[in-house]
Amino acid sequence: MNEQVRRTIASYTTYQEAERAVDHLSDQGFPVERVAIIGQDVRLVEQVTGRMGHGGAALHGAASGALPGALIGWIFGLLNWLDPVVSGLLLALYGLVFGALVGALLGLLVHAAQRGRRDFASVSFMQPSRYDVVADDAVAEEAVQLLAELPTDIDTSTSGGAWKSRPRSGPAVT
Repeated sequence: MNEQVRRTIASYTTYQEAERAVDHLSDQGFPVERVAIIGQDVRLVEQVTGRMGHGGAALHGAASGALPGALIGWIFGLLNWLDPVVSGLLLALYGLVFGALVGALLGLLVHAAQRGRRDFASVSFMQPSRYDVVADDAVAEEAVQLLAELPTDIDTSTSGGAWKSRPRSGPAVT
C-alpha cells in the first residue's frame, strides 16, 4: 500500500477554525482533496444530563421500543393483501404500543438489575484538544502560503469568536 506522506500545515483550537482554513484553501482553488483535518489528543467526555429513576428508565425504554414495534407492525400489516393500508396502519399502532410496553419493562428490569450503581443519564462525546490541518507533502508549501493570506482576527460579532491561530508548517505525518 502506497501511503502519501502528509505534513501539518496549521493547528487550531476549534474545529470551526480548521474548517475555515480548509474553506479558504478551497476558495483559492487549492486541491482540497489532498488535505485532511485531524483531531489530536482526543478524550472521551461523558456529560451527565440528570438523575435516572424507575420512571425515567421506563420512559427511555418505552421510547426505545416504540419505533421498532411500530415498524415491525407496519411491515406485518403490509403482508395483508386485502386491505394493506388499513391493516398496516392498525398493526403499526399495535406494534407501537406493544413495543413501548416491552421497552418500558426491559428498561425497568435493566435499571433494577444495576441496583443504583448507575442511576443517572448521560451523553458521551469525543473532544480533541486541537485540530491539525494536514496536506500531502507535495502541495504543503503552497497550502502554507495560501493560509498565510487568511486574516487572523475576525470581528466577533459576525463570526461568534475571534480566530487567533496562525498557520504553521509542521512535521510530516504518515
